[in-house]
Amino acid sequence: MLTIVPTPIGNLSDVTLRALEALKQADIIVCEDTRQTQKLLQHYAITKPLVSYHEHSSAQKAAGIVALLREGKRIALVSDGGMPLVSDPGFQVVHAVLAEQLPLEVLPGPSAVTMALVLCGLPTDSFSFFGFLSNKGQRRRHELQALADREETLIFFESPFRIVKMLQDAMEVLGDREAAVARELTKKFEEVLRGNLSELIRDMTQKPRKGEMVVLISGKDRKSVLPKRSLQ
Repeated sequence: MLTIVPTPIGNLSDVTLRALEALKQADIIVCEDTRQTQKLLQHYAITKPLVSYHEHSSAQKAAGIVALLREGKRIALVSDGGMPLVSDPGFQVVHAVLAEQLPLEVLPGPSAVTMALVLCGLPTDSFSFFGFLSNKGQRRRHELQALADREETLIFFESPFRIVKMLQDAMEVLGDREAAVARELTKKFEEVLRGNLSELIRDMTQKPRKGEMVVLISGKDRKSVLPKRSLQ
């Protein structure tokens, strides 16, 4: 059995009881970064063999995980945080498992995407998630242009090193729409910035932020829903 186990996106207390039980019952835990997963396991006094699987892992490594399942091993697949496979390389492992018609179960749990959506204040009736945009400016603007006519809330992950450039490109391509940046979700310095893209660009330029970030942008022709910010 391969079990997909969501893990906390920040606060270790957010792990579910089912997730802990699955980790305790697993013979092997497959993870992105063994050091990151080890922090969670140590916090809950769980000792298990770890196998790394990341974006640079080969198809042979996925085949090796399938072979372990055929031997009768119980394997838990986790990401560094949140729901595995969402903007995460674990998809290749699941694809290989399904191709071999081996048993698979998925546990519910934390997700930065849905948490940021609920926090941001933008419409939640429809939304789309696009992971990370290209780190190349021209390509990134091309990707944004392809989304310009979408009416739902647009959600992205972004690096703190590219956040200002990404917001600038979004305003250039999409216009000065309402948007939000949610960072360090569930952690000590959790913060949500809301406003028009121009205001967020100003905020991020005047006071650079660190940490993992989720960017949410209002869809085309959506009416304003965020409170107006006072002049600063």
